[in-house]
Amino acid sequence: MLQRLAGSLRRPAAAPIAAAVRCVSSGSVGITAPLNFWAGKRRTSQEKCNKENVYEPATGRVLCHLEPCGAVEVDQAVAAAKSAFGHWSKMSGMERARIMIEAAHIIESRREEIAEMEVVNNGKSITEARLDVDSARLCIEYYAGLASTLAGQHVQLPGGSFAYTRREPLGVCVGIGAWNYPFQIAAWKSAPALACGNSMVFKPSPVTPVTAVMLAELYAEAGAPEGLLNVVQGGQETGSLLCYHPDVAKVSFTGSVPTGKKIMEMASQGVKPVTLELGGKSPLIIFEDSDVENAVRGALMANFLSQGQVCSNGTRVFVQRDILPEFIEEVVIRTQAIKIGDPLLETTRMGALVSRPHLEKVLSFVDQAKKEGATVLCGGEPFVPSDPKLRGGYYMTPCVLGNCTDEMTCVKEEIFGPVMSVLSFETEEEVLQRANDTTLGLAAGVFTSDVKRAHRMVEHLKAGSCFINNYNITPVEVPFGGFKMSGIGRENGQVTIEYYSQLKTVFVEMGDVDSLF
Repeated sequence: MLQRLAGSLRRPAAAPIAAAVRCVSSGSVGITAPLNFWAGKRRTSQEKCNKENVYEPATGRVLCHLEPCGAVEVDQAVAAAKSAFGHWSKMSGMERARIMIEAAHIIESRREEIAEMEVVNNGKSITEARLDVDSARLCIEYYAGLASTLAGQHVQLPGGSFAYTRREPLGVCVGIGAWNYPFQIAAWKSAPALACGNSMVFKPSPVTPVTAVMLAELYAEAGAPEGLLNVVQGGQETGSLLCYHPDVAKVSFTGSVPTGKKIMEMASQGVKPVTLELGGKSPLIIFEDSDVENAVRGALMANFLSQGQVCSNGTRVFVQRDILPEFIEEVVIRTQAIKIGDPLLETTRMGALVSRPHLEKVLSFVDQAKKEGATVLCGGEPFVPSDPKLRGGYYMTPCVLGNCTDEMTCVKEEIFGPVMSVLSFETEEEVLQRANDTTLGLAAGVFTSDVKRAHRMVEHLKAGSCFINNYNITPVEVPFGGFKMSGIGRENGQVTIEYYSQLKTVFVEMGDVDSLF
């Protein structure tokens, strides 16, 4: 991540497409094209519905209006996906791979445009947005490579008879995305689904509806059949219509634990498989024999990527007592040096949080931490950029909390913002018990120079993704997902093929039936 980060610092000024969107006068709408997409075209709602404002986090201005999809639109999108599935599922893996590779090439050629729109819609820095677009492209390339490898097994049986298995697609899959990685999540869900021969209806978060429809258009431009990837906009009602729809075979969701539980319940009515990538309150454990410079870098990456709005963040930072003063001194210096401001500028390292209500929620966690006895070592306050056009944006200074204890709200609950809670520990056994004392289990990290201890720790940490001497690295070749209430199933890696396909067993008798009757 850090090497790729260094290689992406190119453009000296604000990006032109996003800047043009931003040039609308205050209160005006910057994007007017419809954001729903099915059967190969952008669509407007046929039902009378209340349009919802979508805001640009960096400025607080209205970016566009969202038309939520009702039952009629959801039926049309699912019907388009069902029609495309009939054609797509009969294509060979190589044929599907060629279209997916072409889509990846188009993404690469339009990297800057997509990244700019991600910044405008989400608020993260342009540097991070480019890396998200790269991750989306790499994911599509990876699953394109797997599309032609899907195969079954041959089993020899007595008397010359045999059995074999077929790995078959599920049908119409539904993807429901989160607002922290809008374009990347749409790719992470659609790529394995399409590689297996499925079609998909994707619903982005209503907070960040803009870039998922761009991905659908890119697949269509690459030669995908009409209806292969469809995008419907909306909130809870639209999501419920998708989960309950009789022609939907599977639901994959990224988001909060409470919403994940509801989706699991709805999908169970049709006995539909689900993939759930939910919340986390992950531990990052730093031992006294660590390289402190690397540990500080890891802690910053574990807490402040995407303004701290990352489900896998290691927000419970356990530091062995002997190096606690040194660690805190350095991490505070580095945190205070993070440049906050216009996310379209190359020099910015922290943009705006996704919405005004979310900003207020994160700041309230800091206030609660102070009331419970934590010490604000730096940050945790609203930030107002000097640029007048950004003064309505949703900014805050990244925060480090000291003197934290396991019982504090900031340590127990997912904040989903740029707030690091630092705790001290004495022994390996103690910190292991404390690290696992949570209902969540998405990720965990260990910094140590003792390789035996590193592997011993990750063996006992109850988390789906563990990092040794690094944090928040998510190569698409490696599965990502959680233990406990952090989810079911996996994103990325070869194993995800199993979550977007089903196994059929075929018995072939080469002799006579040996009947008991």
